[in-house]
Amino acid sequence: MSTRETGARDDEVATRALGKYEFSADAACRMINLSENATYLIDDAPTGRGGILRVHREDYHSRGAIESELDWLAALRAGAGVRAPRVIRARDGRRVVTTRVDGRVRHAVLFETMGGLEPDETHVGPDDFRTLGAITARLHRHAKSWTQPPGFTRFAWDWEHSLGDTPRWGRWQDGGGIGPAEIAQLTPAVELMRHRLETYGRGPERFGLIHADLRLANLLIEPPRVNVIDFDDCGYGWYLYDFGTAVSFIEDDPALGEWQAAWIDGYRGYAELTDADEQMLATFVLLRRMMLVAWMGSHAHSRESQTKSASFAAGTCEIAQRYLDSGGRTIC
Repeated sequence: MSTRETGARDDEVATRALGKYEFSADAACRMINLSENATYLIDDAPTGRGGILRVHREDYHSRGAIESELDWLAALRAGAGVRAPRVIRARDGRRVVTTRVDGRVRHAVLFETMGGLEPDETHVGPDDFRTLGAITARLHRHAKSWTQPPGFTRFAWDWEHSLGDTPRWGRWQDGGGIGPAEIAQLTPAVELMRHRLETYGRGPERFGLIHADLRLANLLIEPPRVNVIDFDDCGYGWYLYDFGTAVSFIEDDPALGEWQAAWIDGYRGYAELTDADEQMLATFVLLRRMMLVAWMGSHAHSRESQTKSASFAAGTCEIAQRYLDSGGRTIC
């Protein structure tokens, strides 16, 4: 199915979903992002209402998994000191609206509009990463202590579903710009990552419920508050994978070492981070980078794929070589 056909179908889902909320017939609905999901800005001038409507990608999450995400958001708002989006319920009280378009079941969720602006990726500094480290630690601390409600279900970002036999975003070998030479160069780094992760293990202090896309683009700065958005990929993974996501698409920046030190400083202000954990950060940065290679190969419609794919594979090979040369300790 073409991107245009997918967009038209998402538009239809959004239109039908809006009919289940307290909006007027004049409510404006404008797509503002198309990635895993389609995201729409809703502005209903006659009623003064609005929100952010997320139309879920077909067959990505079950209704139960979406409800579980919303359970965590509510718990974070209530007990973790994290400003996460509030869900706006439909007329019938449901948090998740389900519709059928062309015989296919689709889900949508309406969130409140949160204030603030995302940090400018071209002008980020240590203070941004110190803030992000502190927020990440609060999320992890909450996840480790929170009693999940019965039926809670989210998928996993373990090795099998990241770079293993059933990768959720596709095979990295099929990414844009990846050919035989790149595969030969990257495979030893992938094997070293796998070995280091197996050694590191999946004990409860290292593996649990994470945001899984906690980059600066998913923070909205509203001084003195910081709002955290886009929990759609939250699931079970290594806690420190969240640092890998923090530097998504900017892993090759010369300031990475400085950013990492600031992130660690912010994190340690709220939660423990051992030396063994710190030694694994490079592994999680490269893990995320390799997953993004796969993601861009299977998401040609995305803004990131259209603007970054040309040089991404070559940059990934350079990062992987530094990782190998250091025995997996650094990519700086």
